[in-house]
Amino acid sequence: MRCASVYSVSPIKPRNPTRRELFGILGALGIAGGVAATIGHGAKSATTGIKKLGTAAVNKFKFALPTAQKPLPALPTDPATTIDGLSPLITPNAGFYQIDIGDNPAPIDPATWELKITGMVKNPMTITFADLLKRPMFELDDTISCVSNDVGGFLIGNARWLGCRLDDLIKEAQPLPSADQVLSSSSTGFSAGFPLTALDGRDAMIAIGMNGEPLPEKHGFPARLIVPGLYGYVSATKWVTQIELTRFDIKTGYWQPRGWAVLGPTKMESRIDYPANGATLTPGSAHIAGVAWAPLSGIKAVQVRINEGDWIDAELGPVLSGTAWRQWWIKWNASKGDQTIVARAINNDGTVQTSTIKDSLPDGAQGWHTIIVSVA
Repeated sequence: MRCASVYSVSPIKPRNPTRRELFGILGALGIAGGVAATIGHGAKSATTGIKKLGTAAVNKFKFALPTAQKPLPALPTDPATTIDGLSPLITPNAGFYQIDIGDNPAPIDPATWELKITGMVKNPMTITFADLLKRPMFELDDTISCVSNDVGGFLIGNARWLGCRLDDLIKEAQPLPSADQVLSSSSTGFSAGFPLTALDGRDAMIAIGMNGEPLPEKHGFPARLIVPGLYGYVSATKWVTQIELTRFDIKTGYWQPRGWAVLGPTKMESRIDYPANGATLTPGSAHIAGVAWAPLSGIKAVQVRINEGDWIDAELGPVLSGTAWRQWWIKWNASKGDQTIVARAINNDGTVQTSTIKDSLPDGAQGWHTIIVSVA
């Protein structure tokens, strides 16, 4: 991902900005791709209190990543190395978006971290980090997105995660028949809940690794949740310390009382990475490139239309999984004048991405990404 600088937003008093207001502020400032943002508590910069992790974490806490039982194949050659402006197949940890309700917590020592599984269960459990490391590990290529991501936005990233199966842990806790929600909580006070039925074999995990490193501090070290097919606000709890089996009619997560939907399935979308909206190009040989995602199903095709012309089938990048985004691009002979470019995706079930425009509130934006460029 082409990363812009991290911007700091001045505190708004006497109250904290809502999620919608903060993104309005960021949009007004013209913040573009790869922005990392922190929501709440005065909308402080995402850099506040963040220290770089990686090798340093291994040394500090004497912790090395375990090996997956069946490691995924090595990553293929990334088309982004030769196609200008295209997002990389795997988003670097340093450029991965960040959305939180406040400052990052103080560094958490895995030796003292615990995860409690409580609530409507027959067998409440307390899991230490040492216990976690003993569990079978697997790798998952998964794209996660913020529900606040606008059409064409950059609050999304693709990573290779390492962790243990969440559904196995929940089964061991033996949920009561009355439970219908998995509500996870963070050391920061954040909480997120999703239906128990979403633990349907889709490779939900308690992640401890990200792109071959221990989770960076700002992304949830030592452990976080990853649930494919769901927006982060209902599933991707970082610095997780508790998982409660409960009911939606009894408890909800952090964002629901603030106007966001109870359920948060991620919508199919496509994004034009290059050229940028408003860019000026020279006539002649050019290209259009981007990424598309269709959670759980995966991307079958991406089509591009220029100035109300016919839809053009794009070339597609490698398939990592049905839960990971897919790169796409077309060659283009750019002619003089203003050019309107539209992209849409088609998933492996044959469903075409909807053209109906919808704002991100309350359950995610939708519509075809459209840009206008000038060729002169």
